[in-house]
Amino acid sequence: MIRNWLYLFVLVLIAPTLLFMGLSCSKACQQKDEADKSWQMDIRSYQLGVIAAFSEIVAAGVKKLALSAPLAPEEMAEILPEARRVAAENSALLYLEKDFCVTDLFPEDITAGKHVLLVYLAPAKEEYLALKREKEELIKTGRYTGEARRNIARKMGFLLSYPEEHIEKLLGEEKS
Repeated sequence: MIRNWLYLFVLVLIAPTLLFMGLSCSKACQQKDEADKSWQMDIRSYQLGVIAAFSEIVAAGVKKLALSAPLAPEEMAEILPEARRVAAENSALLYLEKDFCVTDLFPEDITAGKHVLLVYLAPAKEEYLALKREKEELIKTGRYTGEARRNIARKMGFLLSYPEEHIEKLLGEEKS
């Protein structure tokens, strides 16, 4: 008899509770899945987060020079005030480059018509600008070819604090 009451107790009180809890979880899980499907990345916040992270590692001396993603001028103008604030909070400096010094490390079309932020501490900006002038001089004199061209790319890689092996890999050479 007690056994029958126990079954009835489970059937009437506990089973519906468990069933309700299971349905609630299913509904919550389903709502979460739907929210995940509709989630879209806020590109502006993403770009500012990248600049914040680069500012921190540049200020810590881990990286000499870092680059933002190349952005269309109007997109860059939109994030620039906040980017400056984020960099300053991390004790780094920014330089808006409207004519990026393209080298053989990356395809030229990545930055064509776009602006790039240099994230740096002194004297990295001056080193970058000197490298840009060196490249321009080589182009003017017709010597921006072969090893001279590859050396400009290597110098850019070192400014970006890339290991030599990574620079050579980007240039398509294997170090022996």
